[in-house]
Amino acid sequence: MIFTRQTLMMCAADYFDVTYVINHWMRGQVGNVDVQLAQKQWRDYHAIVSKLVDVQLVDPQPNQPDYVFTANAGFVIGNRMVNSHFRTAERQREEPFNQASFMSWGYELVHWPQEVCFEGAGDALLDRGNKNLWCGYGFRSDMSASRILGQIYDRPTIALHLINPRFYHLDTCFCPLEGGYAMYYPGAFDAEALEKIEANLPADKRIVVGDEDAAQFACNTVNIGNTVIMNHAGDALRAKLAVAGFEVITTPLTEFLKAGGAAKCLTLKLLEV
Repeated sequence: MIFTRQTLMMCAADYFDVTYVINHWMRGQVGNVDVQLAQKQWRDYHAIVSKLVDVQLVDPQPNQPDYVFTANAGFVIGNRMVNSHFRTAERQREEPFNQASFMSWGYELVHWPQEVCFEGAGDALLDRGNKNLWCGYGFRSDMSASRILGQIYDRPTIALHLINPRFYHLDTCFCPLEGGYAMYYPGAFDAEALEKIEANLPADKRIVVGDEDAAQFACNTVNIGNTVIMNHAGDALRAKLAVAGFEVITTPLTEFLKAGGAAKCLTLKLLEV
């Protein structure tokens, strides 16, 4: 069952919580998640997404609080799926569940060297205007993951060094959008990465996100057609997106921010070409 329509992999927040600390956002949040509110926020978000695309749910797993962040499960183009190899032991426990799901859906699982950390569509994002594959490294995924992905998928890759621990995955600070646009937060990258972004994105396609919106994970957005769904967008960012032709839908995901995730982290596109 390879999906023929745009489908997002999601996992209900039944077991979501902050029970350990593996990123900046989790510090001081153990025991501070309102789990009932988190589940309501997830249901509201799921309802919005379900009106726009198909959703493939996977079963929540006890003692896997971050399993809800399906973006990190893997990365796919066509029928070839890479099952993520997480850096932290806490999330490595998710890998067998992800592999079982991908196999049950009929994907060809590509061999991935286990000495290389790669955290899926959290650190690998397809440009929406060309064949480029943007890859993040520095906190979770290794730099060499970019080269390996390029070989697997025969795509040009652009490796971006993340240097701000608040933005530890690429999808927390960079978001390719339809039409070749991209939102990004400059404060997440080193100088060389910013040069690469400017060299590969025309100025009229670059949507720079400010500090306040970035801290609310505005870049952690799901883009479906001309619609963008996110936790928060200030007036200036809304105006920039409107000029580019996008309709903004915001839905609160504040409880998930306590674990370092938002809209994009909660989904994985299962159909990419």
